Amino acid sequence: MSIASARHDMWSDLRIRALSAAVLVPPVLLALIVGGWLWLALVLIAFVILVFEWYGLASRVAAPNRTTFLGCGIIYAGVPAVALVWLRECHDRGAANVLFVITVVWASDIGAYLIGRLVGGAKLAPAISPAKTVSGALGGLGFGVLAGLAVARGVAPVTALEAIATTLIAGVISISATMGDLAESAIKRRLDIKDSGRLIPGHGGAFDRLDGLLVAAPVAAAIAWVGTIISCDVKVPLWY
Repeated sequence: MSIASARHDMWSDLRIRALSAAVLVPPVLLALIVGGWLWLALVLIAFVILVFEWYGLASRVAAPNRTTFLGCGIIYAGVPAVALVWLRECHDRGAANVLFVITVVWASDIGAYLIGRLVGGAKLAPAISPAKTVSGALGGLGFGVLAGLAVARGVAPVTALEAIATTLIAGVISISATMGDLAESAIKRRLDIKDSGRLIPGHGGAFDRLDGLLVAAPVAAAIAWVGTIISCDVKVPLWY
């Protein structure tokens, strides 16, 4: 295989992934900005899709464990759904808070994809996901932190201390998103499937697209909850 052909294969799915993202991002941002029933409806639709997708995966699970598997799926999809609704509505800067979380997760995914394919190198967790690399994880972390800082500065001016705090929070959310990605990879490997579904061209199913957010959202909600009970002059995303 020539170098040009290898490069083409490496980036062959980039265009369809970008087009899928271009279709999905606008309605998500609209619902996030409007909030209220529209955001609730979007989150509920996503939850229903995830549950139906999980139900389809359950056919691969042995009958004695299938009920447990289905129950775990409802929790797996339900907790982040509640977290996202609470984050949006719990504060007057709820839209900015959710935007911060989503942007960090998306940027982490993009960074891991780009840097992982450009740099390659040592595998992050070969027993779980042979395609993921350490360089990709670090690239995702870097992209996630930079994106989080950009959102924070776009919402309000930040002091040096607030920038440090924002960096730490964005880092935690980015790492949480990576853990969510690995968790879903472990589930798919256990079920011997490549994708959780075919809903989104270039991305697979809903779980394939939202795996990072499913872990990052509850973590972000926990951080925000801590912020509501601590009196502090440091103002950072999720912590007002």
